[in-house]
Amino acid sequence: MESSGKSYALITGAANGIGFEFARLLSMDSYNLVLIDIDIEKLFEKKNQLMNQYKNEIIILSVDLSKIEAGSIIFNKLSELNIEIDILINNAGFGMFGYFADTSWDREQNMIQLHVVTPTQLIKLFLPGMLKRNHGKILNVASLAAFQPGPLMSIYYSTKAYLLSFSLSLANELTGTGVCLTVLCPGPTKTGFQVTTGNENPKIKWNMACSEVVARYGYQAMQSGKIIAIPGIINKSIVFIEHFLPLKFVCQMVRLLQERNRRKIRLQIDYQN
Repeated sequence: MESSGKSYALITGAANGIGFEFARLLSMDSYNLVLIDIDIEKLFEKKNQLMNQYKNEIIILSVDLSKIEAGSIIFNKLSELNIEIDILINNAGFGMFGYFADTSWDREQNMIQLHVVTPTQLIKLFLPGMLKRNHGKILNVASLAAFQPGPLMSIYYSTKAYLLSFSLSLANELTGTGVCLTVLCPGPTKTGFQVTTGNENPKIKWNMACSEVVARYGYQAMQSGKIIAIPGIINKSIVFIEHFLPLKFVCQMVRLLQERNRRKIRLQIDYQN
């Protein structure tokens, strides 16, 4: 099968927040884009916004990434179009706040699928082509949450921990292949995510960054081949200090911060990191 001969970057969760900022940065560098999100109207809006500014080609696909067949749908569609992916950015995600005994299993299954299964499957499908061409870049968006347990958001923290561990393992395997993998671990980011987890007016705002800043940091880290990217000196300090603290203490501190930063327990979700 003949390829299109053009360089494409695929971004999941591309209609808002960090994902859209990645799309903007890639457009500035003349990459053609494949934008994936569940919100087709928002995708059309963002596509038009980018095409009014840049001359790159943009393909949009409305796919529910929380479904088991999501990765195959994307891969098969792009194969039909003879499109090869040179940059894969797994960004889509959502949060849910509450006691594990009370939260919705259906939503937790969706979260596990979205944060764990679909990113892993997309890499499994697109990585062989990158290795064959001896070049490619993968960026997984995890979270600062990946470095510690997270009471009251236990599934979210656990799925992000998987992304971190998987990314580090795979990055090591890819050494010397021409394919680089970066895992981005931002702290709380102004994307709309806080509203959906009951945290629209957090009392602790000192490490809140905007989507544009986080995306730029992650993009530069990916382009330079950096493996772990933690934006912000405070976030880096938190990760460093946690290594010297008892895990039980860290877990309790996370719980206290979670309780303090929420006005009430709400079970709302959003496809944004």
